[in-house]
Amino acid sequence: MGLASEQEESEQDQEESEGEMESYRSLLQAGSELESTLQQVSVPMCMKEVGGFIEKQVAYISGGRGEDSSVIITLPECSAFSDIPEESLAKVLTYLTLIPRARQPGVKFIIILDRRLDTWSSIKTALARIAASFPGNLHLVLVLRPTSFFQRTVTDIGFRFSQEDFMLKMPVVMLSSVTDLLHYIDENQLTSEFGGTLDYCHSDWIVLRTAIESFAVTVKDIAQMLQAFGTELAETDLPDEGSAIEHLLRSHTEKYRKLKEAIRSVSKEGRHLLSSLEASGKEADCHWDVRLDWETVQRLLAQLRDMESAFDGFFEKHHLKLQQYLQLLRYESSFQQMDLCLERLSVQERALVLSGDSLAQTEQTLRELDSLQNQAQEEMGRAQILILHGHQLAASHHYAMALIVQRCNELRHHCDTLSASLRAKHTHLAHTHELLLRLDQALTWCDAGAYLLANQLVDKFQSKEGAQAALKDIEKFLEGAPSLLSSRPDLLSMEFEAVITTELQAQIERTFEKHTAVQELVQNRQVCLRKLADKHVRPVQLVAPRPENPPRSKSPLFSPKHGVDGLKFTFDLSLPGKRTSRKSPNSRKIEVMHDYQENRVCLSYTLEGDDSPDLQKRRVMRELIETERVYVEELLSVLLGYRAEMDNPALSGLLPPLLHSKRDILFGNMPEIYNFHSRVFLQDLESCLEAPERVGACFLERKESFQVYECYCQNKPRSETLWRQFSDCAFFQECQKKLEHKLGLDSYLLKPVQRLTKYQLLLKELLKYSTGSERTSELQGALAAMLELLKSVNDSMHQIAITGYEGELSDLGRVLMQGSFSVWISHKKGPTRMKELARFKPMQRHLFLYERALLFCKRREEHGEGCDKTPSYSFKHCLKMSAVGITENVKGDVKKFEIWYSGREEVYVVQAPTVEVKMAWLNELRRILTSQQKLLKDESCQPGQTVDHIQLSPPRSESKQQRASVSSEETESGRSSPDPQPHSPQHQRNRRSWPGAPHSVDICEGLEDWGGGLDPSQLSDTEEDDLLTLSPGRYRALADLPRHETDNLTIKSGDVIQLQNEDATGQWLVKNLSRRQQGLIPPASLLLILGDSSRGPSFRLGDPGNLKGRKLSSP
Repeated sequence: MGLASEQEESEQDQEESEGEMESYRSLLQAGSELESTLQQVSVPMCMKEVGGFIEKQVAYISGGRGEDSSVIITLPECSAFSDIPEESLAKVLTYLTLIPRARQPGVKFIIILDRRLDTWSSIKTALARIAASFPGNLHLVLVLRPTSFFQRTVTDIGFRFSQEDFMLKMPVVMLSSVTDLLHYIDENQLTSEFGGTLDYCHSDWIVLRTAIESFAVTVKDIAQMLQAFGTELAETDLPDEGSAIEHLLRSHTEKYRKLKEAIRSVSKEGRHLLSSLEASGKEADCHWDVRLDWETVQRLLAQLRDMESAFDGFFEKHHLKLQQYLQLLRYESSFQQMDLCLERLSVQERALVLSGDSLAQTEQTLRELDSLQNQAQEEMGRAQILILHGHQLAASHHYAMALIVQRCNELRHHCDTLSASLRAKHTHLAHTHELLLRLDQALTWCDAGAYLLANQLVDKFQSKEGAQAALKDIEKFLEGAPSLLSSRPDLLSMEFEAVITTELQAQIERTFEKHTAVQELVQNRQVCLRKLADKHVRPVQLVAPRPENPPRSKSPLFSPKHGVDGLKFTFDLSLPGKRTSRKSPNSRKIEVMHDYQENRVCLSYTLEGDDSPDLQKRRVMRELIETERVYVEELLSVLLGYRAEMDNPALSGLLPPLLHSKRDILFGNMPEIYNFHSRVFLQDLESCLEAPERVGACFLERKESFQVYECYCQNKPRSETLWRQFSDCAFFQECQKKLEHKLGLDSYLLKPVQRLTKYQLLLKELLKYSTGSERTSELQGALAAMLELLKSVNDSMHQIAITGYEGELSDLGRVLMQGSFSVWISHKKGPTRMKELARFKPMQRHLFLYERALLFCKRREEHGEGCDKTPSYSFKHCLKMSAVGITENVKGDVKKFEIWYSGREEVYVVQAPTVEVKMAWLNELRRILTSQQKLLKDESCQPGQTVDHIQLSPPRSESKQQRASVSSEETESGRSSPDPQPHSPQHQRNRRSWPGAPHSVDICEGLEDWGGGLDPSQLSDTEEDDLLTLSPGRYRALADLPRHETDNLTIKSGDVIQLQNEDATGQWLVKNLSRRQQGLIPPASLLLILGDSSRGPSFRLGDPGNLKGRKLSSP
């Protein structure tokens, strides 16, 4: 098909070229005919060459004719005839004879020499000059001799003696009067001065002759320009760029337009000339020369129109060819771009793997496929438009029609192939997702059944009605069993045969095995309950399922896992009415073990006396899995026993209204953490039981998912504040009583933080027994990643306590390090120089190092309830890293180093608590500055200089401008003037990627016990700022007040409120100045609306003279 299309396209190009060349030949032929006509009617001389003597009427052609149609040339009486130079006279006679000879070659001439007022000598001289200068065929010379007697007598005598001389050169007839002239020439061929009737005006003849000559010259020029432009068009090579073709089209069109205007102008001139010739007597017989001129002009106009028509046809074909060539170039370019887009989408489609072995992975793949399908639909829509455009070009008889149709077919085939592949993959993934969803629903139903059995309290079974109620609950639960569980594994595999894989088959088997286990538990419970319902027996107290050797505090729920090795439940049987300890020797234990896999080893800690590395690694791995299961159980107990119960109508009366709307603040993103661990990470850990070395890869593979802890830890201060406010609430006490938890909710809310610190300890222990292993590097990477995550979480928890920074902290990049230091400041310029130099005692500052800035803050202690203290950091300075330099060593103290700014205009001497801390900060600062220096080198292509001080600062001329965008502390009296920013001061939670390199910072213990304690490196400052307290005044609200807080007061974010006073109950009387409302608000709620999690400051209003205005922010 490709060869045929190319052959057809070549034939079309040949036909197009032949048609264009035929038009070009027609143009050349028309030009040649016009040129021939111009040669026939034009004379070698023009009026301008003899214009002066013609105007003096030395000689003229009146238009009269003599014998044998001889042309009459009249030489009238001229007193200055003898003064005319021979050369000029010859030009005049030549010009006058050329005009008739151009129309009628070989024509004869008759000269009338009027010398009636002259002398014989003048006549003799004139005849001699005529004989010498006349260029044509002179038929006769008629001389009108002088009229005076004397001169006539002299003339007769002189002519008689000289007649033979003249007659030898030309025939001369001497006439006595005008009457004699009529014997030789008719009266109607003579002008009025010779007694004739021929109408002749010499000035009109000059104007008409000049117009004819001008018209001929113009027509000749137009013909030459048309031929030259046609040749240029025919010889123009077609460029390969669209812009060059567009330039050709514009230039050719402009030249064509100018030529058309010139043709219209000369045609108008010709028509005007024809009108003038007609007015001169076209129908009169005596104006035979005028008729010839009229016919000449008419023929020139006709040939000019023919040449114009030929040129128009040639230009149209050439112009159309250029336009179609431009269209082809543009279409080919669009085709190439679209083909690349479709090919890129095809590559993405082929790279999309269909191995959906988990529900989350399949949903993610479906989302990626949907996004890819949306992109493909958009691109294929553009491709359809391009195909439609190609068909339109082909329908307009484009010379490359075959190529365009081929491109359209290629695009259509590519779109159809891509669309079919996407549909097939979407169908496959949809079936896989349906199967996994049904399996997940079945597993969730099994977990809910186990939870239902474990949550049925034994005291309800002491009566027949209680046992019957429990049976009804179980029957109701069984009615809601998923339809999947009513089928068989082999039937399910046949139904989803198209998408089934080994992993999916294993999941199906595990799901049905778990269903069998839960079903046995339910049946046993039903048997027991039916016996209790039929006959009253001593009650059996149900104790929450837990491992036989629990490593942590017990949880009331069994591990809701999919595919665990086995389930073990422990029930304590005791006498009714006597609650004995589970560890009492009088209690009886019944252990029920369900093994999901026959060849799996039950988890226990009986490996005593064997200290081989492999067994030690297995022991650590089992501890990691067991503690992970307990952790998942604890999270589930909190989510179901506390969070879900907040929606229980039976407990709504015990729940404060404000607390109901703050559920997400109290629990944070704990549901997200539970989903990750229960559905993903626990399964990963269990798969590494027999190969503990692989656990490092599990941590590295899921490191992005661990970022959920950063959000949880950032919310922890707000959660603790809310808990302290409502810890004595009856709702929490009732939930704790139902769950039989020994510890309160706050202890369980701390579990995620504690669990995060536990991982690195277990990894360290596992790494200790994995020396020389092939996967040691993965374990080291996992440990480094966890340590870096702990550091990142710790840094972010400090970062959210920054107040007073009027900008977006997220714009500064990722926080790299933070810590407390002693700082001395010296200014090179400015009014504060002496005051700062006079300070010998250092300021205590908490530094935050970001990727693009270094923040100086002052740590403040805000007292909370009891002994809890929450630190906050008051913003003081911001140094942009693009203008920062460092000096690594300061004389006199190995723990000091310098940070200087804008060419040492500001120098900060920083003292670290230890040399190790100093080196860690210097290494990080050096890394940032070196990367910036390398970036500047790449941009400027100029090699940098290595000096003792690493500086990446702008030119000195820009330092002032850059300093205008950062804050500078004037004195240590607490005044700071942060530069205004155009954006509102909000700190956004920055979800960062997991760093890959470890940091030698031990923060695990501090993170686990994080609750607002003092930093050990915190030193006393020289100034004491007021603690954050509520005081009367005007404030701006940064959050909405919940509607249930008060009925008669509404506060929205941005409202200006005034704190009036605090009443005896501790509530504040608040007046909303923006809405003209007033009411009482609890202090905790007031703090929440004056500073929420965005860390945006709430400025106290109404005191313009106080630069040290109070700022309220959330803990």
